[in-house]
Amino acid sequence: MLRPINPAAIRPPFARYSHAVAVAAGGRLLFCSGQLGIGPDEAVPPSVEEQAERCFANIGAILAEAGMSFANVVRLNAFVTAREHMQGYMKVRDRLVGPVPPASTLIIVAGFSRPEFLLEVEATAAGPVA
Repeated sequence: MLRPINPAAIRPPFARYSHAVAVAAGGRLLFCSGQLGIGPDEAVPPSVEEQAERCFANIGAILAEAGMSFANVVRLNAFVTAREHMQGYMKVRDRLVGPVPPASTLIIVAGFSRPEFLLEVEATAAGPVA
C-alpha cells in the first residue's frame, strides 16, 4: 500500500525519511493536528527527547483510534525551537516510524503558544478503507 520514492537523480535523504511516499489508490487518509509534548495530566517534560516521546505517544493514540499504527504514517512535519533539539526529535522519530520511512520536514521555529514547548509534530497516515 505504501511505496517510498527516492529517485537516484537526486541526493539521498539526510536521515531516515523518504523524499516521497506513494499511497495506493483507494487508501484512506488520516491527518493529525500538530501534537505537543504535553500529557493528559497537563505535564510537560523538560527535555526535547521526553517531549518527542509524548508527541509520538499522542500521535500513536490517534492512529490507534483510527485503526492504524506508525507503519501507516506517510508524512511527518516537525517544528523545533532550536537546532540542538533536532537530534533528540530524530532519535525518537527513527525508533518509532514504520518500515517505510515517511516523507518528512523539520523546521526550526521561534516558539509555540507556551514557552515550555520545545517541539510540535504533525502526521499524515494512510491505510485501507475501513
